[in-house]
Amino acid sequence: MYYFIKIILILFTLTFFSKDKSLKNDKPNFIIYLSDDQDFLDYNIFGNENVQSIGVNKLAKEGITFTNFHTGQAICAPSRSQLYTGLYPLKNGSYTNHTHVRSNTLTVVQRLKEIGYEVVLAGKGHVGPSNIFDWDLFIQKVENKKLDLKKIDKYLRNVNRPFCLILASDYPHGPHPSKSQYKVSDIKKHPYDFNINPKKTGYYEFIKNDDNQLSNILNIVEKNGMTDNSVFIYAADHGYSGKYSLYQKGIKIPLIMRWPDKIKSGSKSNSLLTIVDVLPTLVEIAGGTIYDFDGKSFLPILENKKNEVNEYIYGVATRQNVQSTFVFPSRMVSNGKFKLIRNYNSYEVYSENLTKNNAINHFIEIGAKKFKRIPFEELYNLEKDPYEKNNLAKNKEYMDIKNALLVKLDDWMADQNDFVGVGKMPLIKPTLHRLDENSKWKTVDDSFVGKLKSNDYMITHY
Repeated sequence: MYYFIKIILILFTLTFFSKDKSLKNDKPNFIIYLSDDQDFLDYNIFGNENVQSIGVNKLAKEGITFTNFHTGQAICAPSRSQLYTGLYPLKNGSYTNHTHVRSNTLTVVQRLKEIGYEVVLAGKGHVGPSNIFDWDLFIQKVENKKLDLKKIDKYLRNVNRPFCLILASDYPHGPHPSKSQYKVSDIKKHPYDFNINPKKTGYYEFIKNDDNQLSNILNIVEKNGMTDNSVFIYAADHGYSGKYSLYQKGIKIPLIMRWPDKIKSGSKSNSLLTIVDVLPTLVEIAGGTIYDFDGKSFLPILENKKNEVNEYIYGVATRQNVQSTFVFPSRMVSNGKFKLIRNYNSYEVYSENLTKNNAINHFIEIGAKKFKRIPFEELYNLEKDPYEKNNLAKNKEYMDIKNALLVKLDDWMADQNDFVGVGKMPLIKPTLHRLDENSKWKTVDDSFVGKLKSNDYMITHY
């Protein structure tokens, strides 16, 4: 009889723990779903009722929605590299698209592995080098853009230690389909739009695909008993309309966080946060030590112990090493109320950037003339002018505010070992899109095709 009772107890224990994997781990699991190129205004929760947001709405209902979250650079690789390192682009080294972080950089892999986590990436990579992004498992995409739901399900079914699973979606990044269930009349005109782009019907179609994929992931997480002991984060890497820029439509991103019994359901926060804050937050939640981050943990905000952790956030923009490549670097600082942007190769100041090299000067001038209407300085009152239509930089009433922000920006640029300024306009070594080559995106003057030499570019880490 004793042995019979013992067997029953063992079977009960095995059954109970197999149904609730959250009881296996003292540390919470981390699941991050990252969408690609979606405006923060293109969600139901931010006012666009015309797009599908079923999965996002579910997370918002069950967790906290951050309404003042940002990335420090509105391009794919730099934004992801910030998320995975907790460092701004200039510090980690991925400050143009299609470039890697520095090889001595600590990433989410090393940061979480040292405190007992398994770190897995599924979907879009677009970061490097591989020796530091040495994922415990990399689940590649299937059918071009889709996440491999079967392998993700299998992983969650069998994992037996704390984990961080990053689900990097390729949706709604283009090229967008020409066929869509949406009509041009469905496209919502945002305050920063001059007109309706008919091609956005395909963008909406991909938003739907992404939301369906997110909903499937949430079902897989629930089916495998992972909901209760998992911190689930949803975010987009940057905006679609403001890609490459430092305007809110590019750098402001949605971020929703669900953590059952820890975060109040259906709550909202307007705290000033940025994507480099995510990794230090996860490290603190997991019981690790926070060190050498640009970002700050916002766990105190989640625990209702604090309303703000950042006085200022910062940003970087470049038009080099992208398809229509131009020399036009910009930097940004914001305190949440006011935001200052400096465009260091604006038409106003580009003559101070010229050198003794005619080829370099040609491309500096082309960049300045391409964005001729963008001034050297831009100052916006984000509380009164959230869509940045009224530049206050030359308004005498705001000089003190502008100058105070400029001090912070200069200090940050020095801390980041920034390489630009008026009179400092280096060309960034291209990995894909050269300034001096013709392509389907741009035409170069015949006399300057192939004229840039290797020593015309600044020395880089790659």
